[in-house]
Amino acid sequence: MDGGKQRKWTLQKVLGSWQLYVLLLPAVIWLVLFAYYPMYGLLIAFKDFKGRMGILGSPWAEPLFKHFETFFSTSIAVNAIWNTVAISVLTLLVGFPVPVIFALLLNQIRHTKVRKAVQTISYAPYFLSTVVIVSIISMLFSANGLVNGVVTSTGEKEIFFTSQPEWFRPLYIGSSVWQSMGFNAIIYIAALVGISPEYYEAAIVDGATRFQRIMRIDLPLILPTVILMLILNVGNIMNVGYEKAFLMQNSMNTTVSELISTYVYKVGLQQAQYSFATAVGLFNSVVNFILLVIVNFVSKKFSDISIF
Repeated sequence: MDGGKQRKWTLQKVLGSWQLYVLLLPAVIWLVLFAYYPMYGLLIAFKDFKGRMGILGSPWAEPLFKHFETFFSTSIAVNAIWNTVAISVLTLLVGFPVPVIFALLLNQIRHTKVRKAVQTISYAPYFLSTVVIVSIISMLFSANGLVNGVVTSTGEKEIFFTSQPEWFRPLYIGSSVWQSMGFNAIIYIAALVGISPEYYEAAIVDGATRFQRIMRIDLPLILPTVILMLILNVGNIMNVGYEKAFLMQNSMNTTVSELISTYVYKVGLQQAQYSFATAVGLFNSVVNFILLVIVNFVSKKFSDISIF
């Protein structure tokens, strides 16, 4: 088929399915406006931005990477990067397997009403605001909280969970896992529902136990989904939202609670250093992109599963 016929055939195919493209249009518009158009603002990272002059009117930084150099020369840079990596990796190691295990266990519940009740209870925390989650942490673990009430009732001294640096990461990670476990399990539950019942029937005939059915049927068949989700999670390893860390932060635990995101918030919005904050945020995104490409390449090489 020559070029002219190919173009004509493509046009006829598009016109024949124009309704689908109309349905796709709102998503494309959203993507352009909220995902690609904001990238124009990345120019601020390479300029000495002045609000009255606008992005294009502001002078270029001299040298061009001045704001990046400023960030890496600050005493807080290494600490913020380390804290971000540490809390992200720990959250991934602890939090990633939990939804998978939860989905596998939930799939074993045969009573429909019990399963729906467990699903609803596990999903509910995801829809709580960050402020509510931090308030619950404070109510439970503050000096006068429920946990310290139990500790002091046994004759032990109260523990300052919310102010001692060594307790920040356990509280942050534990609350994150509890909040997102049920919601993150949805995709694995959907993958398990799609498994043909014939596999289980054959396994039961062969005398396989429930644990054996999980290990020999469920896990291998949802493994592609698990790997894809792992790739996406590693690609976001440097993206730790500032809201909860900022709300849990105090003068006693800043050595472990100062993350890149909280630092960007303080410098960018509170001190109005927009160019500097944009440079830090851009560095964060570039690291995420590099990690995503590397993990995707490794996954594709060894398991033939990848997102692109």
